[in-house]
Amino acid sequence: MAGMRLVRALVLGAGSVGGLSGAAYGLLNGQSRRARSMIGKATGLPLNADGVYLPDGTGPVTDEPHDALTLAVLGDSLAAGLGAETEDRLPSVHLARGLAEEADRPVRLTTHAISGSRTSDLDEQVDVALISPPDLALVIVGGNDVTSRMRVGTSAELLAAQVGRLARAGTTVVVGTCPDLDAITPIPQPLRAIASHWGLALARAQRRELDRIGVRSVSLAALVSPEFRHRADELFSGDRFHPNGAGYELAASVLLGPLCDAAGLTRGWEPLPA
Repeated sequence: MAGMRLVRALVLGAGSVGGLSGAAYGLLNGQSRRARSMIGKATGLPLNADGVYLPDGTGPVTDEPHDALTLAVLGDSLAAGLGAETEDRLPSVHLARGLAEEADRPVRLTTHAISGSRTSDLDEQVDVALISPPDLALVIVGGNDVTSRMRVGTSAELLAAQVGRLARAGTTVVVGTCPDLDAITPIPQPLRAIASHWGLALARAQRRELDRIGVRSVSLAALVSPEFRHRADELFSGDRFHPNGAGYELAASVLLGPLCDAAGLTRGWEPLPA
């Protein structure tokens, strides 16, 4: 997600959709300028540590075991791990190692996620993933749909369509729904409340569409965002918008159970409402 784009889009959206008075619009516009000055700019590309991870925790290795479980990660900057300090702290690496340990077999990780992606961009990532359909896929997307003011229903329908393509190819999919943007504390109130409202509405719509097609979802808003609100100094990266390594480790700890469960492994999981 892009912090600068988010605050600008929220003000425009609130003004056009909510029918704000001139005074209220001026307040939010002033808050957006303040937020843009407080949210740092992300620099560089996300790290990448694709490869094979072994049950003993080593990896990535160059050997290609014949019995590897294949894991693909698709979506936006949160899926790609923008903000992680080292490759070892990427969420995908935590998940690949956890799956390898739980399954007692190698896991081959492939990352298709691209920072800045919206749900409407997922089709290209899915096209590439389906060249060799993975056993398991994790999708995290939606935050950038808020910045672009995409209709909640349209966004959720697009997600279901692309996830359905993966499922029909034999891939088991788990989706992390849109987080609660209320955790981004540099965005002042009431602007942050607008962001939170849109993000939570999108998460609910995503969950409804995924339930309809029988795909598992994990509520990042319920399971991860509260910790980011309470421990912002510990869990956000220097841009104050994306997680750092500790934040991604927390997110991975929440996602690992559903992924193991989806893969038919032993780790149990009980879903929480979106």
